[in-house]
Amino acid sequence: MSDYIHPITEEAAIYVASHLRDDDYREVKEGHGHEPLLHVPHSAFCGDTVWFEVPNGKTAGLAGVQEGGLIWMLCTNAIHDYPLTFAREAKRFIESRKEELLWNIVDKRNTAHLKLLKFLGFKFLRELKHGPNQLTFIEFCRVRTSNCNNNRPINGRSSSRTSS
Repeated sequence: MSDYIHPITEEAAIYVASHLRDDDYREVKEGHGHEPLLHVPHSAFCGDTVWFEVPNGKTAGLAGVQEGGLIWMLCTNAIHDYPLTFAREAKRFIESRKEELLWNIVDKRNTAHLKLLKFLGFKFLRELKHGPNQLTFIEFCRVRTSNCNNNRPINGRSSSRTSS
């Protein structure tokens, strides 16, 4: 896929769980009620998961897609070393997905992830209370669009037909 996106390894999962960005740590711990070092390495092997590297060789994060298009990402501070590279690689990962719908919820306080989700083409749907602390999360989704457009004009005329 890329020089910066790799199949999940136990080492990468443990590293990310041990070095989460503060906002990601709060989302896992306060928002979902999970202990990152216990939950993240286990969850990383559910579904299709990758780990991201940045040009200086640091591990930047994990991302995965589980059954039904449930997508998630957790990051280390290394994403801030190369923000454009990381965002482009995240987009490469998203564009490689075949699911019609990708979705999840994100902690409203996690502004870096909100900005990244917007860049990746996700739409924000609604706010809701979630987890043991009833924190505000935002539901988001991305629907795959086809390159085929059945209503494209053909020879200057619309291809949609009506009966007379």
